[in-house]
Amino acid sequence: MRYHNITKDDMLNGDGLRTVLWVAGCSHGCKNCHNPITWDICGGIPFDDAAREELFAELSQPYISGVTMSGGDPLHMANRDEIGALIKEIHETFPDKNIWIYTGYLWEEVKDLPFMPLADVLVDGPFIEEQKDTALHWKGSANQRVIDVKRSLAEGRVVLHA
Repeated sequence: MRYHNITKDDMLNGDGLRTVLWVAGCSHGCKNCHNPITWDICGGIPFDDAAREELFAELSQPYISGVTMSGGDPLHMANRDEIGALIKEIHETFPDKNIWIYTGYLWEEVKDLPFMPLADVLVDGPFIEEQKDTALHWKGSANQRVIDVKRSLAEGRVVLHA
């Protein structure tokens, strides 16, 4: 897996103060995407031990609410194994930190991934320029959903994050 950046003390990509991992690779090609530099699966730099240590050092701070996986698309087919292993490791190491995932895939396409029960929130769906709304919270276009993963899995239907 490759990544472009680890953002520290972020308040825009989920509840509370967060650490954001910007993963390389996206095949959705959304018109006017806010981060097209991350589309190339071979772009960025390798997510190596030093990057993992940097991410975990940030997550160990008591004021950090959790981690957000964004990009690119952390659920790009080429990222799924490594992102799943990373989510599992974060969940085990920091059980009281929440995990958010941004993806252009729909919930219905990714809900059965083996690591999904470890996530707390999934923001799903491609960005659609014609549905862009800067007043929306945690998403860029009206078609996207901010989904409570655990409740959705438990109830067998999409439950939106409050």
